[in-house]
Amino acid sequence: MLRSSLLFLSRLRWLRRWMETSPLADKFTKRFVAGHALDDAVAVSRRMNQERILVSLDHLGESVTSLKEAESSRDAYLSALDQIAALQLQATVSVKLTQLGLDLSEPECEKNIASLVERARQIGTLVEIDMEASLYVDRTLSLVSKMHARYGSVRAVIQAYLHRSEGDITSLCKERIPVRLCKGAYREHAGVAFPRKRDADHNYVRLMLQLLDQGVHPAIATHDERILRQVVGRVKKIDLAADLFEFQMLYGVRRDLQRLLVEQGFRLRLYVPYGDAWYPYFMRRLAERPANVLFLLRNLVKS
Repeated sequence: MLRSSLLFLSRLRWLRRWMETSPLADKFTKRFVAGHALDDAVAVSRRMNQERILVSLDHLGESVTSLKEAESSRDAYLSALDQIAALQLQATVSVKLTQLGLDLSEPECEKNIASLVERARQIGTLVEIDMEASLYVDRTLSLVSKMHARYGSVRAVIQAYLHRSEGDITSLCKERIPVRLCKGAYREHAGVAFPRKRDADHNYVRLMLQLLDQGVHPAIATHDERILRQVVGRVKKIDLAADLFEFQMLYGVRRDLQRLLVEQGFRLRLYVPYGDAWYPYFMRRLAERPANVLFLLRNLVKS
C-alpha cells in the first residue's frame, strides 16, 4: 500500500514542481542525491574512491520533451565523462535512453548514446544503460546490442521482477555483454512482472546464479542481506575472482553493508545521482524500501 501510494505521488506533476523548488528539498534528498551540480557528484565520487568504493554517476532526468533537451542531457554526460578522465575517477556513468530522446526519435537517441559510449571507450570506462518500464525493454536492449558490437564499453541493466528477464540474460551472456542485475522499481501488471515480493526475490537469486556462472563482469545490485550472503557463498564455491564481478548499491542506502563488503575485499560500486530532476528517482527509492521513509521521518523529527 505504501509503495503504491508513493509511486502514485511520483506521477503528480504539481507535487513534483513544488517539491523540486521547495527550500526544504535538500533536507529530504541529501541522503540519496549527491547534489544539484556535477561538482557535487564529483566531490562525492572522490570521497568514495578514497574509501575504495567505485561509483556510477547518474545525471537525473527522464522522458525529455524535445530533442534539444535530449542533447542537453547528452552534453551533461559528456561533461561527466570528461571529469572522470581528468580526475582519474574510478567511475562509470548510468543513463536512461528516454533522457536521450528514445520517445522522440530513435535515430537521434542512437546518435546521442553512441557519442557517450565512444567517449567512454576512449577513457577506459563504461556506460551503464539503465532499464526503464517494461515497454522500453526491447528498444533498450536493441541499442545496447548495437553499442556493444560497435564499441564495447556498455553494461545492460536487467530487472529481476520481469518474467522475461531470464531469456534476456541468456541472450546478453551469449553476446558477452556485461549485465547489472537489479530487482526493478517500476509499477507493472502481473502479466509482465512478479506481483509478490517473495517471487521477485526468488527470481533474482536464480538470475544472480546464472550471471555469476555465465556472465561477463556482472554487477549484482542489491541491499538484501540474505541475497548478499548467497552471492558470497556462490562466489566462493565457483572460485570467482573478486575483480571479475562487483556489487552495486545506491548512494546513501545501507552504509553498514557497504563498509562490510569493502572490508571483505569485494568490489563495490555506488549509484550516485545528481541534478535538479531528482523527484521521480527519490520517490522510487522511498517506494522500494519502507525503511527509507522511516529514516527520513526520524531525521526530520530530530531536526
